[in-house]
Amino acid sequence: MTACKNCQRTLEDSDSFCNACGAKVIDRRITMRSLLSEFATAFFSIDSSKPVRTFLHLFNKPEVVIGGYIDGVRKKYIHAFGYFTIAVTLSSFFFFVFLKWFPDALNYQSSLFSANAEQAKMSADINKSIFEYTSLIFFLTIPFLAAISRLVFLKNKKYNYAEHLIIALYAYSHVSIFVTLLYLLTVWYFPAFQAITIIALPIQVIFYGYVLKRMYGLNFVQIILKTLLFALILIPLLFIIMLIIGVMMYTGGYMDGMIEAQKTAAQQKIGYIASSVINWTS
Repeated sequence: MTACKNCQRTLEDSDSFCNACGAKVIDRRITMRSLLSEFATAFFSIDSSKPVRTFLHLFNKPEVVIGGYIDGVRKKYIHAFGYFTIAVTLSSFFFFVFLKWFPDALNYQSSLFSANAEQAKMSADINKSIFEYTSLIFFLTIPFLAAISRLVFLKNKKYNYAEHLIIALYAYSHVSIFVTLLYLLTVWYFPAFQAITIIALPIQVIFYGYVLKRMYGLNFVQIILKTLLFALILIPLLFIIMLIIGVMMYTGGYMDGMIEAQKTAAQQKIGYIASSVINWTS
């Protein structure tokens, strides 16, 4: 007789699984053959279709995936935290590839919204810093979105805040995976990549509203009103967050380069205007 390596309960010699914790009894060392066998079993098993099933069903029936998880269905689809982990991993992979092999795309994107080279460089540095803290931003965004959606549906007691966290986990993770896949497909072509970055936020807002519509069974007018209320709560909060980040960057000296660039640009414009006036009057 032996003991279970997971829970230390006594096992019979004929046991293939522990009667207490359900763990498989493994009494041999890992070899390449056993490793390949386990990989093949996991990859070609029925459960291996869960990622594809979860991804597709979150498009056409999110209330089944998310509502099922909230109601206790945990085998048919990837659970919320697992899906979130996939989203974070895929995003981290993309940003690694993006910064490693496509730095010109970052510079191109930053230059479109900058008046001069100094501003473009500062914008690129800020975007790079954001990319490096993607995982942290993910973790902070979920409770933030859940709090807003709970406030929007404050009078509706169908889902509590914890359940709104699950809704936000699935919805935010799903749209992140979808947008990241689009990034991976277009990062090699700057104009297409830029178009995706522009529509990424509207895609997120529309999908999140779509999920809430399906979860609460709202009609078209109701979802428009709820989306407007969501925006009324979100926009001021985003403004406050951006203001706080701006103050932190200013006090930390991160905006010195941008301020200097603005001064240089202003001086150049004043010099150009002055020279134009002198030439015109002469």
